[in-house]
Amino acid sequence: MLLEGQIALITGAGRGGKGIGRSIALRLAKEGAKIVIADFVSEAADAVAKEIVDMGGEALAVYGSVSNPEDVEKMVAEAVDKFGRIDILVNNAGITRDNLLVRMSEQEWDMVLDTNLKGVFVCTKAVAKLMMRQRSGKIVNMASVMGLMGNAGQANYSASKGGVIALTKTTAKELGSRGVNVNAVAPGFIQTVMTEEMPQDAKQGIAAQIPLRRLGTPDDVAEAVLFLSSPASNYITGQVIAVDGGMVM
Repeated sequence: MLLEGQIALITGAGRGGKGIGRSIALRLAKEGAKIVIADFVSEAADAVAKEIVDMGGEALAVYGSVSNPEDVEKMVAEAVDKFGRIDILVNNAGITRDNLLVRMSEQEWDMVLDTNLKGVFVCTKAVAKLMMRQRSGKIVNMASVMGLMGNAGQANYSASKGGVIALTKTTAKELGSRGVNVNAVAPGFIQTVMTEEMPQDAKQGIAAQIPLRRLGTPDDVAEAVLFLSSPASNYITGQVIAVDGGMVM
């Protein structure tokens, strides 16, 4: 198995159903990683941890807000107390509060930037200290094609994901000499709870603009995260892999 004995902390991994974080957690667990499920909703984190245990893996659920340094330090400490180290960090936690720029409130802006960008900063800072001492580690940040191309009605989300891309490249330069790889995955339109709420004709219109003629799945994203978390990507850092069916080229 690609990740035998590795410890992976995945934020925002408690979402049920078709959540990307859950798919990443299950995929990495299938490759032998011991998984730390971090989520703001304790019941959601517990449920995914139980799924992993039920399939024969090892998992720990920890709770808190990724934008709160005290919460993050506590989550990291619990993970280290349980497993002794952290080898993989997947910064997956994210939210949306869509609105046109001229109608967007400061609260809508701040909430998205706090979770999607500050959260990546806070979690990376906490875990990077451990990885630098270990002189090894893989950090995978969840960006978005909206951070590459922008999207009407998503000024806050696009700005946060563009920031994640820049932060990924900077962190890769800072941590590379300590043996830590930092990369990002930029999903396109993925079949999740949010996209399921879209009208069918809207989803068909989006699919028609994608060269592969379909929306992606959480499992498509999880495979890219697995690659960047595994030894197969040992000489790759500071990169952004778009998992978007060719929508952005």
